[in-house]
Amino acid sequence: MSTSTENKQVLKGGEWLIKESLSGETFIPEDFNEEQQMVKDMCASFLDSEVLPIIDRIDKLEPGLMPSLLLKAGEQGLLGTSIPEQYGGLGKDFITSTLVNEGLGGGFSFSVAVAAHTGIGTLPILYFGTDAQKQKYIPKLATGEWKGSYGLTEPNSGSDALGAKTTAKLSADGKHYILNGQKCWITNGGFADIYTVFAKIDGDKFSAFIVERGFEGFTQGPEEHKMGIKGSSTVQLYFQDCKVPVENLLGEIGKGHIIAFNILNIGRLKLCAAALGGAKRAASVSIQYAITREQFKTSISNFGAIKNKIAEIAIYIWVAESALYRTSKWIDDKEIELQKGGKPFNESLLGAAEEYAIECAMLKVFGSEALDFVVDEGVQIHGGNGFSDEYIISKAYRDSRINRIYEGTNEINRLLTVDMVLKRAMKGKLDLMGPAMAVQKELLSIPDFGSGDDAPFAKEKKLISNFKKAILMVAGAAVQKLMMKLDTEQEILMNIADMSIETFHAESALLRVMRLVDTKGEAASQFELDIMRTYLYDAADHINKFGKDAINAFAEGDEQRMMLLGLKRFTKAEAFNSKEAKRRIANKLIGENKYPL
Repeated sequence: MSTSTENKQVLKGGEWLIKESLSGETFIPEDFNEEQQMVKDMCASFLDSEVLPIIDRIDKLEPGLMPSLLLKAGEQGLLGTSIPEQYGGLGKDFITSTLVNEGLGGGFSFSVAVAAHTGIGTLPILYFGTDAQKQKYIPKLATGEWKGSYGLTEPNSGSDALGAKTTAKLSADGKHYILNGQKCWITNGGFADIYTVFAKIDGDKFSAFIVERGFEGFTQGPEEHKMGIKGSSTVQLYFQDCKVPVENLLGEIGKGHIIAFNILNIGRLKLCAAALGGAKRAASVSIQYAITREQFKTSISNFGAIKNKIAEIAIYIWVAESALYRTSKWIDDKEIELQKGGKPFNESLLGAAEEYAIECAMLKVFGSEALDFVVDEGVQIHGGNGFSDEYIISKAYRDSRINRIYEGTNEINRLLTVDMVLKRAMKGKLDLMGPAMAVQKELLSIPDFGSGDDAPFAKEKKLISNFKKAILMVAGAAVQKLMMKLDTEQEILMNIADMSIETFHAESALLRVMRLVDTKGEAASQFELDIMRTYLYDAADHINKFGKDAINAFAEGDEQRMMLLGLKRFTKAEAFNSKEAKRRIANKLIGENKYPL
């Protein structure tokens, strides 16, 4: 597909909720160009040749091993994909850099080290550094000669990042900031050369600093012993009258939150990509085990219960992938638009990521929970062997769990999803009032149970439209009823977020299938049609449950009864034989001996 945004319907962040997306303008993974496919293949080859054969050595934190792997990745250009050529990078587009995160996502602890280095370890300097700072640090970070890390979390401030206690004070001679405090859970902390560290100047101005290994007063603690990602270096950082040159202040004084939160938008999407890569590899491992494992004189892959698990694994992966690259293209297009408008490269990508911060938060939740589902079912398919360290699925299971915690816990991201939508509506950036009022009016009208539309995918499109109406109905009523108290009703907010996450991913799956059918026909798209229809069928029940829980929490009497009837109408899906669809999905994967896409 062309990267041009001319003559296209360009949806703003969150606008998918109130406008119909067009399949012809939706980017899908089948649109990857030849170069992007080559990058993806190169990542897979790197894992297979350099990482997976020594995964046990990595998990033992063999001194110097992870830094040497990062250097090798840097030599192949995998650490500088999106860094401009002027700083030693490849200057590739956002989709290509996302593909690198997916392609390396099956590397267990190595993928964590790479993601931390290329994301939070490099981007704060690239996007907020002065010319001198970028010239000094970025070329060496791009090649892996220097390794990057990031210090935000403290023992008493995790999700509440602005509650940090680390302080910075200008020295008497005005040449240094003196840092005092500590940071914890610092990925790559044991070997990094460069750290972006957040502290409060004079105890209240939250700011960022570039700290180099070896600065006076800067020390680190021992490696943490963790449940998973054991090969990822994780330490505490200590600052005791640490002297940081004033020229190493990153960004503006008191504007550290802008750096922290903007970098997280990109990080959340990239975490989804890495989780997707891990899920695909875990799925293939489980499929191959099911084929070779025999019970009752036959392969367990022949059993319906196992086929059901294999199919559900594939559904989650395929749907996650559909939403990930749909959003990545939006960010890519927005970045190009801002650059054409005269914005420098750093402001363009940050602005694009901020525009789609809602979608990035949803992707993070769905991607991390999809991976958790895949590895959990993978262990179950392995049976007792899945609980043994001799089988790599047990490592995948342990390593997966952290993804629901870092880059903002999934609870925080669910709350952010709704909070950002409502704030944009209040600022006039999203017109939710008109569509919400239209839904209220529809609730009082006679239901239209027949669409009368026999166009391709008319029923599926109507179902998605109804899902959106359900969200607008519940969210609108909750805002009206609870008003300023809504932010204290986190359970309701998370119900609305879950309705939104299900709907966005269901729509992404439908749009992808519509594109595929247009391209290769319905007969050749049976696998994808089965996935999409099964997901929509299940999503209807999920959205009904989330909506019902929310309504019952704040409404009563006639209002409650009317909304519950409306919810039932909006989540009514036609009868569908999901068992047979799942068997067809599983049979394709079993025939391919892996997750095939």
